[in-house]
Amino acid sequence: MADASPADDGGERGSAVVDFVLVSLLVVGLLLAILQVAVYAHVRNVVTASAQEGARFAANADVDSAVGAARTLEVVGRATTDRTAAGLVCTSEEEADPSGMTLVVVRCSGAVPSLLSALGDLLPLEVTGRAVKEGA
Repeated sequence: MADASPADDGGERGSAVVDFVLVSLLVVGLLLAILQVAVYAHVRNVVTASAQEGARFAANADVDSAVGAARTLEVVGRATTDRTAAGLVCTSEEEADPSGMTLVVVRCSGAVPSLLSALGDLLPLEVTGRAVKEGA
């Protein structure tokens, strides 16, 4: 009867540690990717809602249409971070739709901050908010 000695492991001593490290790196990378998608979806939804809010604010009868962009950046800054708001460029203008109504249109573009700051802002973002301008 031959007993397997601890030295006779077929050269696989310590391979469980290497396997654990490799699988852990894969799982952590996957987790970071999922979190980044969640952050992107959240920021996009916040900026979209803020652009709509800015357009509604600027569509009031006694408000200049140009203030919609500033209002949008203010709402984004309160809802997320000042860094996210600073990374956006928003414009506000009046446009006529095909039926002849005047719309206030707020357009924002920029990038969503990444979870790893070394990567910078990789994910582009462009949203538009519209509201019907009230008559004076």
